[in-house]
Amino acid sequence: MKAQVQQVKMCIGGEWVNRNQKIDVLNPQNNELIASVPSASKEDMINTIEEAKKGVKIAAEIPVHKRISILNRAASLLSERKIEFAETIAKEGSKTIREAEGEVNRAIETLQISAEEARRIKGETISFDQRPGSENRVGYYYRFPIGLIAAITPFNDPLNLVAHKVGPAVASGNALIVKPASTTPLSALKLAALMEEAGLPKKVLSVITGRGSEIGDLLIENEDIRMISFTGGVETGQDITAKSGVKKLGMELGSNSPAIVLSDSDLDQAVESTISGSYAAAGQNCIGVQRIYVEEDIYEDFKTKFVERTKNYVIGDKLSPDTDMGPLITEKEALRVENWVNDAVENGAHLLCGGKRSGAFYDPTVLEQLPEHCILATEEVFGPVVILYAVSDLNEAIEKSNNVDFGLQAGIFTKNLERAFQAIHKLNVGGVMVNDSSDYRIDAMPFGGVKNSGIGREGIQFAINEMTDPKVVCFNLS
Repeated sequence: MKAQVQQVKMCIGGEWVNRNQKIDVLNPQNNELIASVPSASKEDMINTIEEAKKGVKIAAEIPVHKRISILNRAASLLSERKIEFAETIAKEGSKTIREAEGEVNRAIETLQISAEEARRIKGETISFDQRPGSENRVGYYYRFPIGLIAAITPFNDPLNLVAHKVGPAVASGNALIVKPASTTPLSALKLAALMEEAGLPKKVLSVITGRGSEIGDLLIENEDIRMISFTGGVETGQDITAKSGVKKLGMELGSNSPAIVLSDSDLDQAVESTISGSYAAAGQNCIGVQRIYVEEDIYEDFKTKFVERTKNYVIGDKLSPDTDMGPLITEKEALRVENWVNDAVENGAHLLCGGKRSGAFYDPTVLEQLPEHCILATEEVFGPVVILYAVSDLNEAIEKSNNVDFGLQAGIFTKNLERAFQAIHKLNVGGVMVNDSSDYRIDAMPFGGVKNSGIGREGIQFAINEMTDPKVVCFNLS
């Protein structure tokens, strides 16, 4: 007898609803059907927005101590259900069970930090008497919630990137509509149910599942949406920018992240850090390492160690604790990565290892001597592919690192503080990690980039700043 597929409802204004039209959620490892979720209609989106507009007033009236309590309770519940959430992340997405457990731990911290930051939303007094004629005026400003926020999230961190929208929105007294990736909606829906259990009032949070082509424009163009928080690709980000109208935009749009390895660095540390930074989540990571610039005198040693370590990377069953890397999110994505690599090799790049695909699995791949006109040189591969370059010095490494239309994060390995600070000041990115790869982040830090890597910053305190506006109050005491 065929096993019954789990039917997961979506959350509209705190009500859990089903629909006849479905989106299948597949395990990319084997295309196993693990669940189905409603495919929302345009009418569903309109209804969701109307319910969320009611939620704006409810959210703004939740006292700060209650927001703190809800977020801490949610973090506690998530901690109790860590294994359950990790298994969901691993099954619906690309992450191994170890990577999924790490994501749950980060989501717990994201909610905890959101609770802490809720009490720190402050204004300050203003010296109005700095202007002649205003001697009798006193005042201040405070921050107030902007209202209704739309959050559009990707597949690669299906829980924590949702938490990075939900936590700050709740902390700052806003209502929120989450549109998760159609390939990985289960984690977002589970988080919504958990927030409800933690005491979040109905209508404050909605999670609507559906295809962007059907419901996306209704969400981003609606005038009642006061902010769009989007994590995803550049083309979609540009489309949102063109259609959104007058509202706040927060966008993290990916990168083509560099790492610089100088001759005075700890070579083994640099290899191990860049290996992890290159292949975590099968390379589907916005701050994952894609380009590594190595000083010439240590290039061959670095290459030998890096390739050897890459060849020993364990690919296989995501739920096995022994697995280092699982599949890409779909076979279509694996085919795209395969085509990019084949194009590079056909144009003269040297394949050092990898370059093989099986279904949605793509072997960790290392290239060198990549021609500058190849797509791999300038665009975000979002797969387990790394390009090695030999450079004469730090200046060349910095120049080549900056020679793309992205600038999210970069890493540099050196024991020399002067060289580290040279890179810090000259790399055109949103974050520089010294003696770490570009793939390092804590959830409290300001996170975002320059150029095509996005607009604004995430990280709870900084997201809250984006999700609130200052209101000035002035008293004329004359």
